Amino acid sequence: MPVATSRPLIVLLLVGLSLTATARAQFGDGWDTDFSRHTVPLEEIVSGGPPKDGIPAIDEPRFISIREADRWLEDREPVVVIAIGDEAKAYPLQILIWHEIVNDAVGDVPVSVTYCPLCNTALAFDRRFDGQVLDFGTTGRLRHSDLVMYDRQTETWWQQATGEGIVGLYAGEQLVFISAPLVSWETFKQAYPDGVVLSRETGHSRPYGENPYQRYDDLGGSPWARFFSGEPDRRLPPMERVVALTLGEDTRAYPFASLEEKRAVNDEVDDIPLVVLWAPGMASSVDSRRIAEGRDVGASGVFSRRVGSRTLTFEPAGDGLFRDEQTGSTWNILGRAVRGELEGTELDPIAYGNHFWFAWAVFRPETKIVR
Repeated sequence: MPVATSRPLIVLLLVGLSLTATARAQFGDGWDTDFSRHTVPLEEIVSGGPPKDGIPAIDEPRFISIREADRWLEDREPVVVIAIGDEAKAYPLQILIWHEIVNDAVGDVPVSVTYCPLCNTALAFDRRFDGQVLDFGTTGRLRHSDLVMYDRQTETWWQQATGEGIVGLYAGEQLVFISAPLVSWETFKQAYPDGVVLSRETGHSRPYGENPYQRYDDLGGSPWARFFSGEPDRRLPPMERVVALTLGEDTRAYPFASLEEKRAVNDEVDDIPLVVLWAPGMASSVDSRRIAEGRDVGASGVFSRRVGSRTLTFEPAGDGLFRDEQTGSTWNILGRAVRGELEGTELDPIAYGNHFWFAWAVFRPETKIVR
């Protein structure tokens, strides 16, 4: 092969080696990640303090009954709920706040349940990807204050808030979200009396129940700024909680301040009629020293309004419940009819997240705010 033809290949190889060397200098050794493949500027990815797996994911979760968990979980405490098929599991934030990732399976579906306290993002993903089941760990890195995860199979780095691969083999790829509402422990107990709960027996010694991020979500403060670069979107206060979702090309955010007033917002996104619900009674996990004593920030749910051939319209019914105008049935925050003509019916859930506004807006600046 003529030298002139091979020179571009040699240049590309040298550039790739240079990028890899630079990345290793920035992120340290111990990575099998292909740093030459990335969809975001590497300088945006900063150290959060702990090293790789310094915040240990839970890879062999144990579960206990509601009766057992009731000994240490209080009614107002927040739990992530995953319900698939006949199985329902609760993942208390008092545990997730110390581990951030749980690799598990619910209803035979491999899932990863994640929580980034700096962004208030409690999200779940299907671990089945590209013909394999991925296991996730923490990189010890943040981007715009949000957890950067990695999969142990390829050591691709993933952005937790968006589920996007940002560095490595799967850079540019997208994980599939699974509905993971964040509600109070009392709500889970009432809705799923036969459900199970993530045990505190994690194999690690942590002060479960305590919050290492006291007063972090103060609406008048700016603790978010430490790991955040760029200009925040001033349309809402940075620490305002929002229900955020993307359907098709449409991205929307529903501020908790508005939801607290309306309680039920009927909307249509990407031709899908949906309802966003809000109910009081859930404590903030990043307010008081003890999570159970955090101020009431409320819980949310997002569901399709279609039931069979009908499209329902919802309104608040008091006591954290809701009523549809078409049948007068009463519904709870988890989208289940508890009284009336449609009793026992469950609305189809729509995957979403409860984010701090600053964190969501930096990843999805095109977001339309629904007040």
